Amino acid sequence: MRKPMMAGNWKMNKTIGEAVDLAASIRDAVGNVYSVDKVVCPTFVCLPAVNITLSGSDVAVGAQNMHWEASGAYTGEVSAAMLEDLAAYVIIGHSERREYFAETDETVNKKTKAALAAGLKPIVCVGESLEQNQAGETADFVGGQVRAALADLSPEQVAGLVIAYEPIWAIGTGLAATAQQAQDICGGVVRAAVADAYGDDVAQQTRVLYGGSTKPGNIDEIMQQPDIDGALIGGAALDADSYAQMVKITADAYDK
Repeated sequence: MRKPMMAGNWKMNKTIGEAVDLAASIRDAVGNVYSVDKVVCPTFVCLPAVNITLSGSDVAVGAQNMHWEASGAYTGEVSAAMLEDLAAYVIIGHSERREYFAETDETVNKKTKAALAAGLKPIVCVGESLEQNQAGETADFVGGQVRAALADLSPEQVAGLVIAYEPIWAIGTGLAATAQQAQDICGGVVRAAVADAYGDDVAQQTRVLYGGSTKPGNIDEIMQQPDIDGALIGGAALDADSYAQMVKITADAYDK
C-alpha cells in the first residue's frame, strides 16, 4: 500500500519568524502521526530556519522550485546541490511556475532529472486550464505532461516519484474538482500514463496527489479514492490547525 502524503506549499507567504512559528505548530500538532508523510515547503529564504525547527521530527522540508544546472550565471536561481542540506523534497513544474515564469515540459524534465541526481525527491505537478477542461482536452494534455516529465527516467526513479495533479482552474479559486473527477484524472490519466510508459508494477508504486482548493472539509472524500495518495495543499497549509486536521483525517482513513 502506498503511504499517503500531505504536502503543504506555502508559496510566497510567511516571513522567517512566521515560518518558524508555523513549522513549530505543525510539528507539535502532528509529530505523532506516523502513518502519513508530512511535508512543508516554505520559501527559499525560510528553508534554513524551518529546517532547524523541524530537525529531529518526522515532518519533512521541501523547496518550491530549483534550477536544473548545478551552478552558473542564472541570477536569482537555486540549484539542487544548494538544497541538499536544506530539503528532502522539491516541487517541480507548479502551474504558477508554468504560467508566470515560462516553465515548460522540457524544463520540468530537466529539473526532475537534476533533483533525482542530487538525492532530492521531486513532487512533479501537472494540470489543465479551465479552457482545456471544458474543451475535453484534459486527458490528452495531462497525459502528455506526465510523459514529458518522466522522459528518460529509470523505472526505479519513477516508482519513487510523487506526481501532483492540480487542475489550474481549482488553484486558489475556491473551486475544486469533485472527488470522482479527481479520481478519474489521478487514476485514469496520471497513473495510466505512468503504466503505459513503465508498466503497471511501477505505476502502482508511484504516489499521485491531488491539489486544488483542498481543505479539511473535502479531504476525507478525496482520500477515499483508490488512486489518490494525498494532497498538495495551498491556502489550508498556511494554518497549522487546518493542516493538522487534514493530516489526522488522512491518517484515520489510511489506518482503517
